Amino acid sequence: MRLMGLDVGSRTVGISISDPLGWTAQAVEIIRINEDEESFGLDRVAELVKKEQVAGFVLGLPKNMNNTEGPRVEASKHYGELLQERFPEIPIDFQDERLTTVEAHRMLVEEADISRAKQKKVIDEVAATFILQSYLDRHGRLVQKLK
Repeated sequence: MRLMGLDVGSRTVGISISDPLGWTAQAVEIIRINEDEESFGLDRVAELVKKEQVAGFVLGLPKNMNNTEGPRVEASKHYGELLQERFPEIPIDFQDERLTTVEAHRMLVEEADISRAKQKKVIDEVAATFILQSYLDRHGRLVQKLK
């Protein structure tokens, strides 16, 4: 069983996939989207779902630091609704993603030693990996608690 982690932005969606046993998350790619034009990259998500045999989605929920929900939380929930319409048989859960982008930036600066231009290209998939790994760590191996 593989889970797909998604870091949903207004222009990109970072994608990560778990290993078959649900132990670790690996970055896969960044899908270009455009919320304004209602282009959400669901065809590419469908290709990855089929290829990776995805059994569940984990979407980042970008709450504010004071635990309130702002417009980006609503956008993530809307993306979740679109996924549910397209893939009604695949369960969806949300993972609090506060500070995942900050952690991803820090990791890229401290450990990856890559240029800022390259960081911008991979930050969303690294954040998606952090979201999914946090979920796997919280729920344990062979996650079966998806809603």
